[in-house]
Amino acid sequence: MPELPEVETTRRGIEAHVREQRIEAVILRETRLRWPISAEVASLAGSRIMDVSRRGKYLIMHLDRGNLIWHLGMSGSMRILPIGAHSQDHEHVELQLANGQALKFRDPRRFGALLYCAGEPLQHRLLNKLGPEPLGDDFDTDYLHRCCRRRSAAIKNVLMNSHIVVGVGNIYASEALFRAGIRPARAARRISRPAIARLVEAVRETLASAIEQGGTTLQDFTQADGKPGYFSQSLQVYGNSGNCGVCGSKIKHLVQAQRSSYYCPKCQS
Repeated sequence: MPELPEVETTRRGIEAHVREQRIEAVILRETRLRWPISAEVASLAGSRIMDVSRRGKYLIMHLDRGNLIWHLGMSGSMRILPIGAHSQDHEHVELQLANGQALKFRDPRRFGALLYCAGEPLQHRLLNKLGPEPLGDDFDTDYLHRCCRRRSAAIKNVLMNSHIVVGVGNIYASEALFRAGIRPARAARRISRPAIARLVEAVRETLASAIEQGGTTLQDFTQADGKPGYFSQSLQVYGNSGNCGVCGSKIKHLVQAQRSSYYCPKCQS
């Protein structure tokens, strides 16, 4: 599933092409996504895209009349192509722009979303209860230590709780915990403040590195230019059925909240 690095990579990839552009046509080939695409979206031809921002795993396209909230779901991706370029299967939405380019949203599994929001997008029901951004100033040692000190839940599950911090998905939680030397199943309340400080830094470093490399492609995700994300080549534990690259120990696998976790029994405690 595309997580924060993939969504931020997408935002950066489309931003220069769509900002200050008028939408000439809205083509909806399939409206049955995670939630049905509303009639307001179809009526947005003539609107101007002012900017594109991100909140957690959501992209927000700010228009001169309202906002579009996008979610890539499990298999979604966006591409910028010339109007009239050959369409691929599962390209459900196309925004044709005044500059001759088209933004195409492809989602084979149709778990993605496109919602229209007339008011303040950060107050939308999908966004108004999200935790702080992991790369922002609000996510620091003090904050995460407060969140953890009374929680018996496993630290990996805490990191993946979007009400605590947004966008740290399964892959990145495993990788950050490896960098910080913390086992994913450790109870959050049993982690010391110095270890929490290491974890905050590890989360930031992991996400920043993934964004720099265009995200992680394991199955469906592609960048706006069609290229895969290259962070998959830098994964140290996630999906590793072999040995730790640091100490040589056999990487262990366990299932937490129906998600796969990977860790090194020697490097992480």
